[in-house]
Amino acid sequence: MQKYTASVITAGCLWGLMGLFTRTLATYGVDSMGAIVLRCGIAALLFAVTLLVRDPKQFRIRFKDIWCFIGTGICSLLFFTYCYFQAITIMDLSTAAVLLYTAPSIVMILSLVLFHERITVQKLIALVLAFAGCCLVSLVGGEHKLSTVGILYGLGAGFGYALYSIFARYALDRGYSSNTINFYSCLLTTIGAVIIWGAAQPLGVMFGSWKGFGLCTALGIVTCYLPYLLYTFGLTGLETGKASILASFEPVVATLVGIFVFHEKLTPLSALGCVCVLSAVVLLNLKRRQKAN
Repeated sequence: MQKYTASVITAGCLWGLMGLFTRTLATYGVDSMGAIVLRCGIAALLFAVTLLVRDPKQFRIRFKDIWCFIGTGICSLLFFTYCYFQAITIMDLSTAAVLLYTAPSIVMILSLVLFHERITVQKLIALVLAFAGCCLVSLVGGEHKLSTVGILYGLGAGFGYALYSIFARYALDRGYSSNTINFYSCLLTTIGAVIIWGAAQPLGVMFGSWKGFGLCTALGIVTCYLPYLLYTFGLTGLETGKASILASFEPVVATLVGIFVFHEKLTPLSALGCVCVLSAVVLLNLKRRQKAN
């Protein structure tokens, strides 16, 4: 059980590095939409290589199950990314981030209805701690502009983010490997992103220099290939609701990146937020250890 927990937490930490890469790529002229094309496209290629090496038969999917992959790729990854980047153009980044992290509560409710996962007291407390931590980490200082359209986009991002756990669970229950799920999810997301936003500009940056190539490749590996590999693996051994809460390490790592790389200030409230997220993780693992003993 501990290896599944560690996988999900590591995935959340890697997702937290997204800001580091997107800010750096912005200096090369790659906007957020172009970063989506590069990120998911490179990850799709790497997952294809993984399947070829491990078991090419895992490329096969049944036509009746294709809705699972449309769910993880189009309804989740592409939809939540579109909504999230729309939200941050209308509102400030911190407010959009908090709305995005309504996802664990949505996952918990959907898991109760669809998979009959119990909502325990420990889960509820961990959920409150994790969400409170995200709020404290994100909503620190400054003025936060709100709008109805922005809030709807933010909530849409949270809902789309939550759908990945749900559709991935359905695919896992149908016998598909985590690599198969990730490959088709990233492939469909890339196709959708290219159709909507195009690929000429980000590819031009990627192949324009060795430094650009290395940075774009690292973006795909660190923020997409590895975290989705680890998160989907974690879903094979954890309840969907718990996995979603454990992934809340993302804003904590994003805060630390801001402090140590971009020299942002660590306030007492953001430090308290990090402690809340850590407490949620400890609480979920404490229950497992008590059961084991």
